[in-house]
Amino acid sequence: MNISEILEPGRVLGNVEARSKKRALEILSELLGHAGEECVANDIFENLVQREKLGCTALGRGVAVPHGRSPGLSGPAAAFVKLHEPVDFDAADGERVDLIFGLLVPEETTENQSAALADVTRLMADATLRGSLREATSSSTLYQLLADAADRLTT
Repeated sequence: MNISEILEPGRVLGNVEARSKKRALEILSELLGHAGEECVANDIFENLVQREKLGCTALGRGVAVPHGRSPGLSGPAAAFVKLHEPVDFDAADGERVDLIFGLLVPEETTENQSAALADVTRLMADATLRGSLREATSSSTLYQLLADAADRLTT
């Protein structure tokens, strides 16, 4: 996965204040709302909330990957948020979430675009990366850590 194709530095935020899962999803939706001309943060938020109702997107170990489909995209788009304090995300392991990697794919998704979710899940399963992300103090460092880790996955 080439992270630079789906995640722009401007859609990565660190040390974000969110006191609830709902607020975290709102912030993520605002970031993802910049992914395409027809993507509206409100619609993205509703999409992510509906997806959460189908099943929790928390992977465990403090990570969640909320995802959904959006009609305004030609390819996958992502955003990443590192919370200042973890929030309850209804994770199966009971651990609160502080690393949130949001993913949108076009409404008519191809096989390659569906693979983006699997790639993100594999990326966030890396314990070393999670530790580095938690230690990062700037959004630019978070982006670089994600890009470097994604490059290692593809080589």
